[in-house]
Amino acid sequence: MLIAFSVAPSGNGSASAENPDGSVHDAVAAAVAVVRASGLPHRTSSMFTEIEGEWDEVFAVVKAATDAVLPYGSRVSLVLKADIRPGRTGEIDGKVERLEEALERRAD
Repeated sequence: MLIAFSVAPSGNGSASAENPDGSVHDAVAAAVAVVRASGLPHRTSSMFTEIEGEWDEVFAVVKAATDAVLPYGSRVSLVLKADIRPGRTGEIDGKVERLEEALERRAD
């Protein structure tokens, strides 16, 4: 399965840094560090992090990443999107490769 998720704090927390521009990069860094340490295939963009793995392992990482953000605010917002295709692996790259191939065919 693939999970795309975004987690961000709001309010003040014990680990809140002084960021006058309202940036939450320190909290996001804490979450992404958890994802990277998981060993699962992953990709982070400017708005979401994608993880690939089995249901229980992926959701355990999302929970741990969410827990890592908790100190940065009085509450946490979590957005999830899942692509569940039993028996498929390598889709974190495979889906993008198929898209690029389709775009190349359209350009011909």
